[in-house]
Amino acid sequence: MRIRALVAALAVVLLSAACSGGSLFRSYEYEEEMYLALDGTATLYVNSSAAALNALRGTALPLDPNAAIDKATVARIYASPHTRVTRVTFSSRRNRRFVHVRMDVDNVAALSTVAPFAWSTYRLEPDQRLVHYRQEVGAAAGVSVGEVGWQPDDLVAFRIHLPSKIVYHNAGPENLRRGNILVWEQPLAARLAGAPLLLETRVESQSILYRTIRLFGATFAVVSCLFVLILWRVVKSAPKAVQRR
Repeated sequence: MRIRALVAALAVVLLSAACSGGSLFRSYEYEEEMYLALDGTATLYVNSSAAALNALRGTALPLDPNAAIDKATVARIYASPHTRVTRVTFSSRRNRRFVHVRMDVDNVAALSTVAPFAWSTYRLEPDQRLVHYRQEVGAAAGVSVGEVGWQPDDLVAFRIHLPSKIVYHNAGPENLRRGNILVWEQPLAARLAGAPLLLETRVESQSILYRTIRLFGATFAVVSCLFVLILWRVVKSAPKAVQRR
């Protein structure tokens, strides 16, 4: 019965998320997903259909859903002095081939010198209390790929996982439900037309992990002091108990 109740509760949560228009079930034609560190390093994922990569970034990947795409070719597209490709995989959706690339980034501020990300400018500026992140996405490559089955509601997205508490962002009120993850969405048609997109956020300059470790350390110190105090009082009162006997 407990298992059935848990399954039923999970189904309600998933159905609610689907009906509320949240991003849990969203699929994007093009997505950049960044795990950003406060020192400017990052892990970056690109998930995109081959058609969107060709149209938006000017690549020349085969669009035949049955055609093989060479992993080495995709890796070369994203390889640079500032990026190291660590994984390339593929999938299919709606009769289109999708490319999934994972890479390590040495310095996000230098990403604008890497061809696939040259449509953006990046700024990461720390001060005494906050770290400011700003990314301006400009014009796409504008390459025609013909009829590939795109729909009017197809979207692109830029997702950032931030390492500390978010103080400000311009990603919209819906992002307040996502903890330290922000998502900026744009219609694919607008991105193809080069409509500018601004990603801006300010976060605390102390990471959540560091704050958690510091809190754990402080808690451990308090507990240790209480234990020593209790032990001292027990030891101190022991002779008195012997004398009463």
